[in-house]
Amino acid sequence: MGVYRIRKYGEPILRQKCRRVVRLGSREKRVLSQMATAMYKAQGMGLAAPQVGLAEQLIVVDGGVGLMKLANPLILLKDGESIMEEGCLSLPHTMVKVKRASRVMVEAWNENEERVRIEGEDLFARVLQHEIDHLLGILIIDYVLPSEKTLHSDSLSINKRGERNG
Repeated sequence: MGVYRIRKYGEPILRQKCRRVVRLGSREKRVLSQMATAMYKAQGMGLAAPQVGLAEQLIVVDGGVGLMKLANPLILLKDGESIMEEGCLSLPHTMVKVKRASRVMVEAWNENEERVRIEGEDLFARVLQHEIDHLLGILIIDYVLPSEKTLHSDSLSINKRGERNG
């Protein structure tokens, strides 16, 4: 199988809540590896399974601390807050200011089926939260303040049709 195609805004899979992974078998490990390849090819810092058409709780992240392949990630603790512009591989040419926790603790399974706790700060915390949102059917545009929606509406309608800006 080749590199996954990254799904774009408007595709229903991006709004689905994903099912938990029961076992990290050879298929799931292959999926995680292919997701990592797709993420790096697209120059992203994270990618969630729904972004490649799978409704499973699988993410890959590399927010400056090295590649992590995770199943069933769950945010246990959040602390602090920061507002920063975020982009998304499923919403090309769209940047949105998003308020997120500046520190998180996440529990997940790693690719060796070991339960791990990961502490993330700043950019890495943001990447973890962004990818976990995807598993819940949440996109960055859901954080747009009503007063800013008109700024993003043209970009979103273009993205939904699959066309590119400028």
